[in-house]
Amino acid sequence: MPVNPKIKFFLEQMNTMPVSFEKITPEVMRSSENSALMAMQKEPVEKVEDRTIPLTGRDIPIRIYTPAGNAPFPALVFYHGGGWVLGSIESHDAICRELVNLASCVVVSVEYRLAPEHKFPAAVEDAYESLEWIVAHADELGIDPDRIAVGGDSAGGNLATVTCLIAKERSGPRLVHQLLLYPSTGSAAGTPSMDENGKGYLLTSDMMGWFQMHYLNSPDDRHHPYLSPILSDELEGLPPATILTAQYDPLRDIGAAYAEKLQDHGVEVYYKNYEDLIHGFANFSSFVPEARAAVAEGAQELKKAFS
Repeated sequence: MPVNPKIKFFLEQMNTMPVSFEKITPEVMRSSENSALMAMQKEPVEKVEDRTIPLTGRDIPIRIYTPAGNAPFPALVFYHGGGWVLGSIESHDAICRELVNLASCVVVSVEYRLAPEHKFPAAVEDAYESLEWIVAHADELGIDPDRIAVGGDSAGGNLATVTCLIAKERSGPRLVHQLLLYPSTGSAAGTPSMDENGKGYLLTSDMMGWFQMHYLNSPDDRHHPYLSPILSDELEGLPPATILTAQYDPLRDIGAAYAEKLQDHGVEVYYKNYEDLIHGFANFSSFVPEARAAVAEGAQELKKAFS
């Protein structure tokens, strides 16, 4: 199946302006990202609140989205994508609003520290410690502590599943589900999806190298399960997972392999690959019906986990 026509048009426009990752800085990329936010359509939700939460030695922002209805609500703790270098609660505001309405849950979006200012594992530490804070303040936030899930897209999907690993290791919060949208779960080098989609489909092999250059302290970090959870042999007992991938995504095959490895370790997994979509499809859901349908399918699995 060819790439979705509306996404193809976007890609054709984007590919006329190639980026030289040898020269570009995170600051320039973040500035470009902020400009793109102006075009995103945002659904209304019942309540949105920005807060800053205290963690050990630092404070980080969160954004709390609450649906209509009566508390306590189930909750999704959401980690945004952006290669651990880009992204914010603002860049994923539209996605979080959709998930609130589709899954009828509170969504708490976490603005973890970014690289290169804060390298691996700073984002991981923020992801897990913010989860602990949210669980500890569940009553205050109107959340049912027995119905909390984690989720994210791309690098955020990585942080979500790594948070599940840490919660298991430390006998931490009990999570009911992990919603992973085109997650980064390990090295995609040498996979057919990298060979097929490493250029021209938004996320490129050059861009991934750029992200890792800024996020990692050394190449050895690639072997750590907190960066590459597919390398972990401690996957038993993780919460059920929904893993959604896209055909035209270099991360497609490593996402599928992670789904298979989770299943091999006894974890219940709902896996689906969308044949006409690309990496980052959730960011297109306001104007690409097929992307909206994919996000809705993930939200439906999340809703089932809450019930």
